[in-house]
Amino acid sequence: MSVKDQINLEKLPRHIAIIMDGNGRWAEEKGQDRLYGHFHGVESVRNIVEGCAELGIEYLTLYAFSTENWDRPLREVTGLMELLVETIRKEVPTLNKNNIRLHVIGDMSMLPDYAKKALEEALEMTSHNTGLNLVMALSYSSRWELVEAVKKIAVEVKEGRLDPAQISQDTLEKFLVTSELPDPELMIRTSGEYRISNFLLYQLAYAELYFTSTRWPDFRKEHLYEAIADFQKRERRFGKTSHQVQDDQPVNPSVTG
Repeated sequence: MSVKDQINLEKLPRHIAIIMDGNGRWAEEKGQDRLYGHFHGVESVRNIVEGCAELGIEYLTLYAFSTENWDRPLREVTGLMELLVETIRKEVPTLNKNNIRLHVIGDMSMLPDYAKKALEEALEMTSHNTGLNLVMALSYSSRWELVEAVKKIAVEVKEGRLDPAQISQDTLEKFLVTSELPDPELMIRTSGEYRISNFLLYQLAYAELYFTSTRWPDFRKEHLYEAIADFQKRERRFGKTSHQVQDDQPVNPSVTG
């Protein structure tokens, strides 16, 4: 029996988030330029997006470029932006064919104009699709997101539209760039690093974390199936005890203990 056959399609994670790590190291291990790894990482994106769509996953968020990545060598950053634009323009017809809707989260103001234009066109061209929601985290970091949310809340308070005493968890969530997305239930990080790297820090509060030593350019559907199968073996308690979960009592993610 294959790993895919072991997956319970009735208990799929609704939202999977992936830190696509290891492109540069994969290339260097082969004696190639780091951009060589990013180029081959695109094939992994295609493969995993296809795998998620085939299974019926509703949301897939890919950490494509962090705000910290702007500090990388100029040649690599420029190459990444050009690869991003080239890939998006090539993939839009495939996204439409497979009923996949593209979303972008991050500080779009930092992107070069040609990249912003390509993204805006892709967002518009896929906006009618109703299948998998593919979320690209570009020029994104969770600390940036939280600071921006606090600034917006402060404006609301200053202008008298929001009472500070009424600010709640729900209030903060409304001002996050992910306000229209469900929180990820499964987060996968490739390449053997065991950290979250400023990715969806608030949203991953109760996600199951899965780490694999496989470099992103080598990551394929079978690896995705292994992560989902592992996810389905875990007991998700949300702060409750195992006995409470087994008694099938309602789970409140806001309660910790």
